[in-house]
Amino acid sequence: MSSQSPTTQATAASSLDDDTRSRGREFLAAAAALSPRLIDLRRRLHAQPEIGLMLPNTQASVLAELDGLDLEVTLGERTTSIVAVLRGAHPGPTVLLRGDMDALPVVEDNDLPYRSTNGAMHACGHDMHAAGLVGAAHLLSGRRRDLHGDVLFMFQPGEEGHGGARVMIEEGALEASGSLPVAAYAVHVGPGVNGRFRTRSGPILGSSSVLSVTLTGSGGHGSRPHQGRDPVPALAETVLALQAMVTRRIDVLDPAVVSVTRVEASDAVNVLPERARLSATVRTFSTETLEVVEAESRRIAAGIAHAHGLDVEVDFERSYPVTVTDPAETQRALATITTMFGHGRVESTMTPRFGSEDFSFVLEQIPGSYILLGASPLHIDPATAAYSHSPDVLFDDALLADQSALLAKLAWDRLHN
Repeated sequence: MSSQSPTTQATAASSLDDDTRSRGREFLAAAAALSPRLIDLRRRLHAQPEIGLMLPNTQASVLAELDGLDLEVTLGERTTSIVAVLRGAHPGPTVLLRGDMDALPVVEDNDLPYRSTNGAMHACGHDMHAAGLVGAAHLLSGRRRDLHGDVLFMFQPGEEGHGGARVMIEEGALEASGSLPVAAYAVHVGPGVNGRFRTRSGPILGSSSVLSVTLTGSGGHGSRPHQGRDPVPALAETVLALQAMVTRRIDVLDPAVVSVTRVEASDAVNVLPERARLSATVRTFSTETLEVVEAESRRIAAGIAHAHGLDVEVDFERSYPVTVTDPAETQRALATITTMFGHGRVESTMTPRFGSEDFSFVLEQIPGSYILLGASPLHIDPATAAYSHSPDVLFDDALLADQSALLAKLAWDRLHN
């Protein structure tokens, strides 16, 4: 039981709130001064995007911007990752801040002076994430003497389907400071109301898996189907059965999406193929539902194949797990955002989305939060803005100051409270 009187406790809490607000204004002012440099970096990254796990030019650009800061830098071996540790002057735990850096195989369709022309595009805002994390490193490095603990900056390649976070974890990124971080945070920009932050406790993004079914019969002439074992009708039945399975075997309160996105059969119109294949993306919000989807998909494919006298091969690859935010860390993050930017720029009631994110691998091991930042330019209606991964999506890099300041303040608050 506290020995302080209620009045003393209230005064102490008020003093802490004032200090928190003052520190938030300090970070925002410093980030605003840094903004031109961050915008320049972001636009250079945008003009020269790189795909996958190996991003040598991106890595070099980020390292040049970190040069001169008092950081312990480790480079990845299987990927061009960067792990930078800032040691606070005072003892304390470690907090992880993450920014991904890779682009997509999308041909940009925007008329910008810094548009990409190499056939790839930062159509998911990772150029913003990398520049924003550089900004946070500068802001916190300038306050190292007052920092109680360490900050681990995780610059990650290969988020777009390459599992870069998993590779970095396997190479020891989470232990780079010598102790497992007590919290992890990431900010992801996207189309939406300019400057509005959104998050929620619990599942925020879905798992991502790939289902592949190959049916094998015997080929022949298209005019004499009775002489072969045609896998095409069975494949069509499988597509429809998978859709029915989702509506009849999956609880609507713990949903799943199974979208068949690729169907392959004969290359010639008059040939019965020996094999027919389908591929589908599978999204869920829980491991329990994912188990049901996998088991039922295998059962359905085997049953239909058997009925048609076909052989079947089913592959179910689990790519990314559900992205689950920690309730306590998410409440901390919401308090920090509200203190810095006001209630009008915060939304905490968003529904989870079926998009996937490999920050989920980090959040499986470290409690943390994942924050979305609306970044549609002010002249674009967010209701009709092009979505992420589109060739004409646009992001407002004037928000880099807010993004950097928030990341820095999230780490600061977690280490000092």
